[in-house]
Amino acid sequence: MRTSWRTASLVATAASVLALTTACGQDNTTTPASAAQNVGATAAAGDYGNPAGTGTGAGNGYGADGNQSSASPSPAAPAGKLTVAANPDLGNVLTDGSGLTLYRFDKDTANPPKSNCSGDCATTWPPVPADDATAGAGIDKALLGEVTRADGSKQLTVGGWPAYRYAKDVNSGDVNGQGVGGKWFALAPNGKKAKVTDLPGLSVHKDPKLGDIVVDKNGMTVYRFLKDQAWPKSVSNCTGACLEKWPAVGPVNADDTEGVKKKGLMPFTRPDGVKQMSVNCWPIYTFSGDKAPGDTNGQGVGGTWYAVSPDGKPVGAPGK
Repeated sequence: MRTSWRTASLVATAASVLALTTACGQDNTTTPASAAQNVGATAAAGDYGNPAGTGTGAGNGYGADGNQSSASPSPAAPAGKLTVAANPDLGNVLTDGSGLTLYRFDKDTANPPKSNCSGDCATTWPPVPADDATAGAGIDKALLGEVTRADGSKQLTVGGWPAYRYAKDVNSGDVNGQGVGGKWFALAPNGKKAKVTDLPGLSVHKDPKLGDIVVDKNGMTVYRFLKDQAWPKSVSNCTGACLEKWPAVGPVNADDTEGVKKKGLMPFTRPDGVKQMSVNCWPIYTFSGDKAPGDTNGQGVGGTWYAVSPDGKPVGAPGK
């Protein structure tokens, strides 16, 4: 009788181990390489804990910091010879003769050229003078023009779009203005918005504060929800309004990833039948409050949302 009990125990243990090693891979099937699409809506709905101070800026709608002086802006530095700079996240970006990034504003118009940034806005986003601007290598000089501002000064335009610098860009190559307020974007050499370079479905980005974190194909930070489950199977506890604020990342082919741990890198099926990607079996999401590649506004929200490390751990989570 004792031998029979011991045999049964060993069989049960083996079955348990087998379940743990296979359950997370319930949907371990080949998925399209076009993946990392968010499967939830991106509109913010419901309050799942906005981090303090994550608004888009002061109430003037220009992305100012709220403490900007209303004094007239200091005379702007000359544009000089414009150049094309290669940014690892945005591709080719237009810079002035000092290497500072140039930006465009969604509230402006290009046809006809018109600037709608003045006062405090122009203090935060100094207009680039048109007087001495010249086209460097890779820039079509025919795209350079000028627009007369309300104060009579001439502002540089690129492809018709008025060009600006950002007060918080101090060093050559800084792109701190990218995506501010959802209306300011670095200029590409052709006057269009600089776009994120082609990235794998999931890859690793080195954040200056958080270290190595996972991003999707658009360069947007990927997050984990501490209320979710990974074992014995992947379970998402973010539904409804939560899913609107934290869109689930869709399936990604394992071959379309770079730097992310392969074990437990697979999709699973949500209760609504939609497939969601997981890293080390943990469901992953993006945050509707992140407006530009590299944003980490979702970090620590509600004490339950954290960026994901390449091995699937929540970066900076207490006790994790």
